[in-house]
Amino acid sequence: MSVPIGVIERIRECVNSDTALVRRGRFVSLVFLLGVGEQDYLVSIESGRVVDISPRALATTTGRFTIRADASTWLEHWKPMPVRDYHDLFSMLPKRLAVIDGDLLPLMQNLQYFKDVLSSIRGKGVSDATV
Repeated sequence: MSVPIGVIERIRECVNSDTALVRRGRFVSLVFLLGVGEQDYLVSIESGRVVDISPRALATTTGRFTIRADASTWLEHWKPMPVRDYHDLFSMLPKRLAVIDGDLLPLMQNLQYFKDVLSSIRGKGVSDATV
């Protein structure tokens, strides 16, 4: 199972159109790696705005931290009403549905911002039908 790049790129549209979310992340400028199944994406953020999302071309290219989960896990997370354990990034961790590694300081300093970025496409037509 894979998730089309168009679904991942929708994160940029949803984040950048949410003025409150961009304001919350106004001090965030970094690149993080989002792992969706076998595909990794580099998410570039400048002052709270997602400026680029691109597939990782080289294994040596990385971000400050990595958030990784199976495609099926992300698809459940992005449903309008995710089932228990899929509704929140930190609910997915103890069940080993998601893994986080790297420099966790910027993630933890801006935790609500990143949780909202990841869930920004929730209910925006993302479903198993898009796979």
